[in-house]
Amino acid sequence: MIYVLFSVFCSVTVSVILKLARQYQVDTTQLIAWNYPMTVGCTWLFLRPQMSIELLRGAPIWQYAALAVLLPGIFFALSASIRHAGIVRTEVAQRLSLFIALIAAFWLFNESPQAGKLIGVAVGIGGILCSIGWHKGKNQYGRNHRTWLFPLVVFFGYGVIDILFKQIAQHTGVPYTTSMLVVFCLAMLIAFAFLVYHLTVAHKKFSVHAIFWGVVLGGFNFANILFYMKAHRALPDNPSIVFTGMNVGVIALGALVGIYLFREKLSKVNKIGIILAVISVLIIAYL
Repeated sequence: MIYVLFSVFCSVTVSVILKLARQYQVDTTQLIAWNYPMTVGCTWLFLRPQMSIELLRGAPIWQYAALAVLLPGIFFALSASIRHAGIVRTEVAQRLSLFIALIAAFWLFNESPQAGKLIGVAVGIGGILCSIGWHKGKNQYGRNHRTWLFPLVVFFGYGVIDILFKQIAQHTGVPYTTSMLVVFCLAMLIAFAFLVYHLTVAHKKFSVHAIFWGVVLGGFNFANILFYMKAHRALPDNPSIVFTGMNVGVIALGALVGIYLFREKLSKVNKIGIILAVISVLIIAYL
């Protein structure tokens, strides 16, 4: 269970880093780009993936390409969501994106629909609607700012990414760790291509601080993945414990950090949404 706790801590820390970086006026575009060399290096060092031309000939290229674009893209969406909607709503949206993967499992992967999971999805949709919407009063972007838009992008973005990674995991021709390394390398190329545009065409100033922040971000981002994988290996007969601990833990810790550390304001409806989110995860895991 210690691996689950570490994974929860690293996941929420990623959001905290993005929040703090914005407060310290660190260029988010450069920060996100510099996180990928760290992620690629850690993947190679800790997971030791097999690499060969023959191994990659039958690789799912289209899934790789889609993830290469979506991964840096969802980081930008995550950063924008944290900035406009706060850590609490963003973490709820990110964790409940699992509903998209569950629905896809019924339609794309031929899994039999289960009543418990369908009930959990229904409760979770209510949680999403309550947690990311109906925010009363002013924030730093003005009254009635559409704070729900960015968490919604995070919700759908992470859901699609989960589906693509599941398709890659089911591909028997290439080991999963090899696919992870290839995807991260391609995502790094896309991120750096955008960084070059950002610096040359958009004429943004190069930031040395962004390199430091990006390396730290990449370290925690990879640690989140590594500890989650270790948790599943340590508890192979209890995947529901890992699933529940991770999702409920991130929602709960994200709420505590957002409310008490960053003083984020939540309406009563938002709080009900968080409770529904936790209930939906428990239903999916155990009903």
